[in-house]
Amino acid sequence: MSTDVASDAGQVPPSLAPQFPALSSNDRLWSVLCHLSYFFGFALISFLFPMTVYLVMRTDSPYVTHHAREALNFHLSLLLYIVLCIPLCFIVVGIPLLAAVAITGIVCSIVAAVKASKGTYYQYPVTIRFVS
Repeated sequence: MSTDVASDAGQVPPSLAPQFPALSSNDRLWSVLCHLSYFFGFALISFLFPMTVYLVMRTDSPYVTHHAREALNFHLSLLLYIVLCIPLCFIVVGIPLLAAVAITGIVCSIVAAVKASKGTYYQYPVTIRFVS
């Protein structure tokens, strides 16, 4: 009675994730800058950079187009949330909401920039899809 051990025991099967073509460092740079543009104007004018990148590079790279569109939608959504919170500041409830919007913008922008630098596609939470 012999015990035969399979030769592939303990090996992990190959990933079933689709393989994408290699991205250029230029594509990753533009994508990261689109997400970090939140820090250029704290949601008041931060949508201008991703909008410009989206309009200029939408035919060049689907990767940059995706990230510019996501960043643009997120920044426009944050701008809308800030505008909606301003009247609520008069009854004090808007101040913590503004702080929550600012913290959400900071955290989500950093997470999206890290994902973009790694070459993965990212979608922001709590985003209204203005541009599709």
